[in-house]
Amino acid sequence: MNDTPLRHRLGLDQSPTTSDMPLQRRLRTVRPTAFPLPDVATHPAQPDHLARDTDAHEPIVSVRNIVKEMLETAIFILLIFFIVRGIVQNFKIEGSSMEPSLHSGQYILVNKLVYFNFDVNAPLRLLPGNADLPTRVVYPFHQPQRGDIVVFEYPGDVRKDYIKRVIGLPGETIEIRDGSVYVNNQPLDEPYLQGALTICSINDECSQGPVVVPHDAIFVLGDNRSNSSDSREWDALPLDHVIGQAWILYYPVSDWGVVPHRSYAIDR
Repeated sequence: MNDTPLRHRLGLDQSPTTSDMPLQRRLRTVRPTAFPLPDVATHPAQPDHLARDTDAHEPIVSVRNIVKEMLETAIFILLIFFIVRGIVQNFKIEGSSMEPSLHSGQYILVNKLVYFNFDVNAPLRLLPGNADLPTRVVYPFHQPQRGDIVVFEYPGDVRKDYIKRVIGLPGETIEIRDGSVYVNNQPLDEPYLQGALTICSINDECSQGPVVVPHDAIFVLGDNRSNSSDSREWDALPLDHVIGQAWILYYPVSDWGVVPHRSYAIDR
């Protein structure tokens, strides 16, 4: 026998449908879903004064960044300048001592790196008992070579820079006789002199006979032998006075080019 109540079996106790609900109740029941309300808790509105403060700080931050970038650029330029200055130096030729190879008023770049050197015993002298260690200079590239045109501090006044050609190397014997230069008793062929003679004045040491170049010096002469103050007058040039090798002639533009350096038969 079915124990289900009679009202349930007849469908009289079912809940009313939406259409049977009163209008006011239906309005409370149905929620709009097409246009959801914004999440107020997730995106809180900022107060007006906070927004104004943020805008006011933006120009300050921009100026600070510009100043920082300018300082970084200035430091970078200075660093490059000092690095380049340590490798290359410009030099203006004054006087006629290097004619006909170089002329007064010309500008050249001097390669300082090529003659870079250091004393390997310098740090060892800092140790106790090593103060008397001799100087031991090392050239990673090479020493000034015969035929090089070099710029150096004038031994008589280091505030002045001179330019001459290397003729004698450390330990060599230089002799000037019969208008020519002899190195270790071998004549030096110098076509750039265009037939000019090399002589020593009565007061020059080389007028007394052969001269031996010290182990830490070089013998330099100007190409214009009749108008040059060089090793004939003030003896050999100490190597630590050499600044660098004449490298590029850049002014006047019409003379632009690499400064020529000579090689000799006695070195082959």
